[in-house]
Amino acid sequence: MSFFKNIFSGSENQNDDAAKMSWNDLTDLGQLNEIIALSNEKPVAIFKHSTRCSVSRMALKQFENEFNFSDKVTPYFLDLIAHRDVSNEIANRFGVQHQSPQLILIKEGKAVYNVSHSDIDAAALQSKV
Repeated sequence: MSFFKNIFSGSENQNDDAAKMSWNDLTDLGQLNEIIALSNEKPVAIFKHSTRCSVSRMALKQFENEFNFSDKVTPYFLDLIAHRDVSNEIANRFGVQHQSPQLILIKEGKAVYNVSHSDIDAAALQSKV
């Protein structure tokens, strides 16, 4: 039963997930300029998550369980249901097709790595940093 609870659990468990990682919430279009500037000093990873999708939830949990290199990359979290305008601007500004879930690595203001769904892997991301 706990397996189904983990897969289909609602937002009440997202606080547990957030405790595993220090996400920077991406909620505003203006933050994209900050991300571009920051990415000149340290790579930035953007995780685009759909709160309505169980596949996205599983990918997020897997990523959070494996991610352990915040000293090398700054992680941003985007709830794309709540902030679709930001998601659309990411696609436009960085030249990536919208996916959900999606992981995008930004270096020197450009998207240099972009994966979605089952291809999201913290170890693969770490090899690109």
